[in-house]
Amino acid sequence: MIKLHSIFCQMLSLFSRYEFKKAVQEHSGERHARGISCWDQFVAMLFCHLAKAKSLREIIGGMASQESFLYHLGAKLMKRSSLAYANAHRPWQIYQTVFYQLLSRCRPVQKGHKFRFKNKLLSIDATVIDLCASIFDWAKFRQTKGAVKLHLTLDHDGYLPSYAYITTGKVHEVNVARELQWPSGTILTFDRAFVDFAWFGSLIRQGVWFVTRAKSNIAYRVIEILIPPSNPNIIKDEIIELTGYYSYQDCPYPLRRIEAIDPKTGEIAVLLTSHLHFSASTISAIYKDRWQIEIVFRNLKQHLRIKTFVGTSANALHIQIWTALIAYLLLWYLKKKSKYCWSMSNLFALVRMNLFSRKSLWAWLDDPFPKPMEYHVQLPLFDFKT
Repeated sequence: MIKLHSIFCQMLSLFSRYEFKKAVQEHSGERHARGISCWDQFVAMLFCHLAKAKSLREIIGGMASQESFLYHLGAKLMKRSSLAYANAHRPWQIYQTVFYQLLSRCRPVQKGHKFRFKNKLLSIDATVIDLCASIFDWAKFRQTKGAVKLHLTLDHDGYLPSYAYITTGKVHEVNVARELQWPSGTILTFDRAFVDFAWFGSLIRQGVWFVTRAKSNIAYRVIEILIPPSNPNIIKDEIIELTGYYSYQDCPYPLRRIEAIDPKTGEIAVLLTSHLHFSASTISAIYKDRWQIEIVFRNLKQHLRIKTFVGTSANALHIQIWTALIAYLLLWYLKKKSKYCWSMSNLFALVRMNLFSRKSLWAWLDDPFPKPMEYHVQLPLFDFKT
């Protein structure tokens, strides 16, 4: 009989220990270290997310209850104080590097987006993670409230998170977006929080198109009225030019203004784009597909531990968020490689229930609900005449 390792062990085998060791050496993660290794810490933090452990005590207790499996994970049981010290002092950049190592493995299995055009389609957005101002005193946001922001770029080819950056809550989304570079021909979609005409002008000069939602107070004049398509959800399709003094100086290029109706809510959305050739229906569908990045944020907050933290230092918080992103990428990879039609929420829940089950990972992913075997028992025959 073939003895199988646990589901958790088989998931960890997807990480190259050689590349992980290179990341540790690159950032001097184990210099002067005694006791637990960075791999031990990594296994513990992944267990925190996949098992939804709420505290250091639950992480150590949960791993202690499965101590017989730790040898196969390549990890060892540690003290609560050792894990707390590692989270506070080991460089979080190690797990940022591991995230991009795993991302390179995910690239070959991602499929193209659902649109006909071949341009790369990306969404950018940020989500606020609330913190207690008295405990996380370094994360300034408001007078009585602390927070950090997770800035994310979503690749619509398979809805794969392709870039992440963590800042304090006071840093505006567009300040991070200005530092990013994209290849010419990329289409970016984002919400109204990113409306900045100087940044729009730089995107157009780089050959990057954008689709966003316009603010109600922009000053403009109509250059050309385009004929709306037969789609009844498109009200207006216009080529405009900005007329505000500073906005025109920052972005002296023609833009396109589209008014579209949401068929579900009846709300009218005013869209602004630099792409002058796609149909208005396509532009509207691009902006609607931006909602996928909100689904990623929802999955991160609902199924992984990024709303409550097991450490209070900035370093510990960064480690917990980066390992959460690694766990999300890992589950994304399993979902794409599986033959079963998983939803991310079901996959998160059932992996948690089967984390230390001894069964084939890929066989279970392809057929998570096997039908019970049917047994046909021949009942003995009795002669009732005797």
